Amino acid sequence: MRHLFALLLALLSLPAHAGLRVVATVPDLAAITREVLRDRGTVTALSLPTQDPHFVDARPNLALELARADALVLVGLDLEIGWLPNLLTGARNPRIQVGGGGHVDCSTFVHLKDVPLGKVDRSMGDVHPGGNPHYLYDPRAADAVAFGIAARLAALDPAGAQAYTSNAADFVKRLDTARVSWEALLAPLRGKPVVTYHASWSYFTDWVGLETVAHVEPKPGIPPSPAHVAHVLASMQEHQVGLILQEVYYPETTPSLLRDRTGGRLLRVAGGADFAAGQTYIERMDQVVHQLAELGGHP
Repeated sequence: MRHLFALLLALLSLPAHAGLRVVATVPDLAAITREVLRDRGTVTALSLPTQDPHFVDARPNLALELARADALVLVGLDLEIGWLPNLLTGARNPRIQVGGGGHVDCSTFVHLKDVPLGKVDRSMGDVHPGGNPHYLYDPRAADAVAFGIAARLAALDPAGAQAYTSNAADFVKRLDTARVSWEALLAPLRGKPVVTYHASWSYFTDWVGLETVAHVEPKPGIPPSPAHVAHVLASMQEHQVGLILQEVYYPETTPSLLRDRTGGRLLRVAGGADFAAGQTYIERMDQVVHQLAELGGHP
């Protein structure tokens, strides 16, 4: 009995549970998860907004984060296929493996674009068989992602179910309010032609109403050849394209050349929220929208 009493005292002296440990593959997902989780746990991002999410260095410290995680929130659609599987193997954490309760594939929450109709092979470049994984460029998709994450966290932590649902609803309300103002600001750009470096802007251009004339990459993930650059230049001149969209982790040389040859504008943005600095998803999207509105308003 004395030993049992001592054990109970020891257990009572332990610190309270710190809450769920959640790891997200990309900063935007980390930022959305933080909105849903709030003070019921911690969120860590495996990549930076300056890193191409297709090619993240699978460092041992990332495997350690996954080993400790209660949940893994990922983009899915093979966006992380080049680096995440090795980390999951090294983590040896059954909770977050495919099929585990903590494996949260956010692509299952959204309506997907650019789903190939036929067989996909490597000759087509970095084409994702399940569809385009860059859905977080559309704030309407972020709504669905927030509620999806809330439901999955509630299954892991039933005591926090009401909090997760309420937090997600609050985030979506604020995001939808911001989206109305963003759509009004970008309304003059609807129907305007643009060129993008990678096929990562499909959801964004669909939301804003921009018309994509060409991609700087001839195929996803394939560097442009001189012949393809000449083709893109001709397309830009034919359609009077005044704007090129690109993430900062892609080479700037060719887009700058196209900008200079056409007199257009080049918008280079981070690949996601600056999560480590505390930037929210809404702040990140607001930044992109205002940069686009400023550049798009010039001839």
